[in-house]
Amino acid sequence: MTATARTAPAASTVRRWSPAQKFAAVFGAVYLAVGVAGFVLTGFGDFAGHDHHTLVIFAVNPLHNVVHLVLALGWLVGAARHRTARMANLAMGVLLGLVTVLGAVGGLGMLGMSGLADPDNFLHLATATLALYFGSLAAGSPAERDSAEAPAL
Repeated sequence: MTATARTAPAASTVRRWSPAQKFAAVFGAVYLAVGVAGFVLTGFGDFAGHDHHTLVIFAVNPLHNVVHLVLALGWLVGAARHRTARMANLAMGVLLGLVTVLGAVGGLGMLGMSGLADPDNFLHLATATLALYFGSLAAGSPAERDSAEAPAL
């Protein structure tokens, strides 16, 4: 008679991720989807032109789509480890905060952002705030995550 050892199923890798990693993965996926949808809408012509298309209520052009894909790549690569996710969230938060300020003063017309009341500015401000939050206060830590999952003795 053979005895087989029963093993508990391994916990899902995503479930063990810190809040910083989960945020980076989700926002990376969202920005990836927005970048791809933007290219479906705009194509690749008139790359940085001032003729913008509208995706929902946001102005996009091919250059803006590339920026979304670069942000997505940064977040998705960063999501693999807690420390890199925190750094990615902080970097994206600072970058998007700067983009908000530049967009509000009309400094990013080549991306379709036309001033203070532009919907992109509000979206970038909200995203920057969340990214900074999940890169600092709500990032969590691997130690906290591991202790929360440890079985009680």
